[in-house]
Amino acid sequence: MTQPVIYDVAIADLQGKPLDLAQFRGTATLVVNVASRCGLTPQYAVLEELHKRYADQGFSVLGVPCNQFAGQEPGTAEEISEFCSATYGVTFPMTEKVEVNGDGRHPLYDALTTEPDADGYTGDIRWNFEKFLIGADGSVVARFGPRTSPDEAAVVSAIEAALPAVK
Repeated sequence: MTQPVIYDVAIADLQGKPLDLAQFRGTATLVVNVASRCGLTPQYAVLEELHKRYADQGFSVLGVPCNQFAGQEPGTAEEISEFCSATYGVTFPMTEKVEVNGDGRHPLYDALTTEPDADGYTGDIRWNFEKFLIGADGSVVARFGPRTSPDEAAVVSAIEAALPAVK
């Protein structure tokens, strides 16, 4: 069986070291483009809570910093890391800062943006904190808009349905 495209995407972690997305094979992963100076930034707290709640069941959040929306993630990697850790206690993995739209769109988002949300929307990321749920097999199983809180029932039930079977 061919591994899904998402696992072949090259990306670095927030410290600039290669991040092997294949490490998420067999887990449910919520990929979220994040920003430190956005009205939706408090979602970090909820994302961290979900990450901790389901981590032992094969779940992870993956934060993807992006500065394309009103310059709301202007910081360096060190500043982003310090903000997330000090303000929200973030322990989930974070990637390097990337572009999610336009000519410079990172290949990770090329793979994600074809997935429709519940309203059928596909295409460009609309704002910070758009969420993609990747199933244990690497397929995109759900997309949620930026204003959808990570703890809304639809998100939580999708996460629970995507968790790998306990062996």
